[in-house]
Amino acid sequence: MTSIIKRTERGWAGHFICADSCLFRRNTLLESPVTGAKIVVSTVGLMKGIEGFEQIGCNRYYETMAFAGERQGKYIDANVSREVGFDSPWCIAEFDADDLANDMHEAVVEELRLKLLKGYRPPAAPVIDEG
Repeated sequence: MTSIIKRTERGWAGHFICADSCLFRRNTLLESPVTGAKIVVSTVGLMKGIEGFEQIGCNRYYETMAFAGERQGKYIDANVSREVGFDSPWCIAEFDADDLANDMHEAVVEELRLKLLKGYRPPAAPVIDEG
């Protein structure tokens, strides 16, 4: 399957409840015009805390995650209940490593772009049994 995957860089964090405290935030939307699949790749890090910078998780200052993209109001944003897996590195334990975080983000974007070119579709939304 060959086509161009549309890539849009956005100015807000795509995940992480404390993202407003992170000095590093990247959010890339990938869209396949052939399948209609949408993926949001989000990288956050360098989180300011009360007494300086804090880790954003166990042994990491930066992390990248990917999710299915869905229309939420006027934007297509991450549906965090529909995580998209990837093989590229996803976290950085080093402090003040924005350059490495950019490289990590780009590697994930490229891996998922290639998956979309091959027809990949994110997992379906989970079914909630209310009975």
